[in-house]
Amino acid sequence: MYMDVNRLLDIKSYPDVVYFNYPTLGVSFQFSPRNGYKPVTGLRREQLKDDDLQLEAADIYNVLGVNASFAPYPCLPIELHLAGATPVIEKDTTGKEFVAWLGEPSRKGGGTGPSSGSIHIWCEWSQQGIMVEFGGNDARGPQAWERGGNAVWRVVTVFAPK
Repeated sequence: MYMDVNRLLDIKSYPDVVYFNYPTLGVSFQFSPRNGYKPVTGLRREQLKDDDLQLEAADIYNVLGVNASFAPYPCLPIELHLAGATPVIEKDTTGKEFVAWLGEPSRKGGGTGPSSGSIHIWCEWSQQGIMVEFGGNDARGPQAWERGGNAVWRVVTVFAPK
């Protein structure tokens, strides 16, 4: 069966970035303009200059709930072939598992503030080209980093290793 994925595509264009969002498929692709190209806000697919866009990152979503703007990615598990590790990401993979596979992250953030309105914790392994945002109550609020090992991933972003 053939699926016309262009019907599922939601494009967000800005002068410094273009997103190809597939909310019902749980995936988004981030492109950076190059060669002096500066897309304006609100372009349609046929108005973009593909030769002047470079893929920078792919986001894979595992978000549940009625207010989720993306459906969970339907093709789990995901096997990533990274330098030094080959994690197999399931829908319930936790922060502890990512750290066991990849070691301590090179960057991390979030989790500050009151539990209502705080940013969820995230970890980035720059040399492997992966960033993970975690979800649920374990990933936000004043004790988020103490509980974060039990938090389940919400978004995995894959990019070129730095």
